[in-house]
Amino acid sequence: MNDQQKIDINISDEVAQGVYSNLVVITHSNAEFILDFVAMMPGVPKANVRSRVVMTPQNAKRFLGALNENIKKFEEKNGVIKETAMEVPMIGNGGAQA
Repeated sequence: MNDQQKIDINISDEVAQGVYSNLVVITHSNAEFILDFVAMMPGVPKANVRSRVVMTPQNAKRFLGALNENIKKFEEKNGVIKETAMEVPMIGNGGAQA
């Protein structure tokens, strides 16, 4: 894609602070993917959604590709990311957790 357009993206101070999440609950319909970002605390069986992102299936697939590409670059520079098991209660309506 050689005809990439430069985009000027602004971020507010509040959004720039970010939101911590150690659990993502993913659900979808035929028109959209919903990513609910949650912060689970050890020993606490209840948690609130801290942020929700809704995107089209096409953008969800682009996001997946971009995330895979960035993980690959990270691991080439820093070594393989070790996956650890995280025990969390099942949440929601059958959505996948990551």
